[in-house]
Amino acid sequence: MSAVVAGELDKVRTLASTWTVVGLALVAQLVLALLARDDTVRVAGSDGGTPLGQIGGVMLAPVYVLAALGALAAGTEYLNGQLRVSLLAVPDRPRLFGAQLVAVTAASAAAAVVVVVPAHLVQHSGLLAEGTLTPGAAAVDVVALVAVYTLVPVVAFGLAVLARGAVLPLVVLVVAGLLVAPTLRGALPDLIALLPHDAALSAVGLPERTHPLPRWAGLGVLAAWAAALVGAAGVTFTRRDA
Repeated sequence: MSAVVAGELDKVRTLASTWTVVGLALVAQLVLALLARDDTVRVAGSDGGTPLGQIGGVMLAPVYVLAALGALAAGTEYLNGQLRVSLLAVPDRPRLFGAQLVAVTAASAAAAVVVVVPAHLVQHSGLLAEGTLTPGAAAVDVVALVAVYTLVPVVAFGLAVLARGAVLPLVVLVVAGLLVAPTLRGALPDLIALLPHDAALSAVGLPERTHPLPRWAGLGVLAAWAAALVGAAGVTFTRRDA
């Protein structure tokens, strides 16, 4: 199994899109971190403006860039007969799918650390220096962010296997998170809270509703989405794809 995982990791690593996605997500996260270092940059509203750093939908936007890592890793298998080549090398479909999942999860976790940690330090260095933010609290924030930035690409991976391509899953994630959730949050708050986007916002401590899920409950909901979609994708991959 380790040799198969190593092969799948190498496949993800050699995709040009992997490095492009990580680079774009890092740049976007750093720019947002610089803009959100203090309360100078605000988004206009009825209350006189909300600091950028408190607007979860904006601060979490780079995770949708990183989601492309998982979607493209799965989606490229369905281009130019690559899946047939992979199955010739590893005829055991459950084994191949498991290796792909491990590779995507590991790559996503590594990318999450690269994207999250520098940006978090840039954004909160002033608060850490002042003692307003303790190292322990900062560590909890970083762990939650890295977990979310790992799980969302895994969600995208599961969707991409089910859709046999990378584009539709990314459209679904972006539309559901940035259009559907804000539109229906007022009318169906309890339902929207259980969607991946709002669960992720709760997990990182930037909810956009009055009564959000507790942080670790939000992380649990997001993990449940990842597990359900990966489980469905595994069954589909084993029984349908060839």
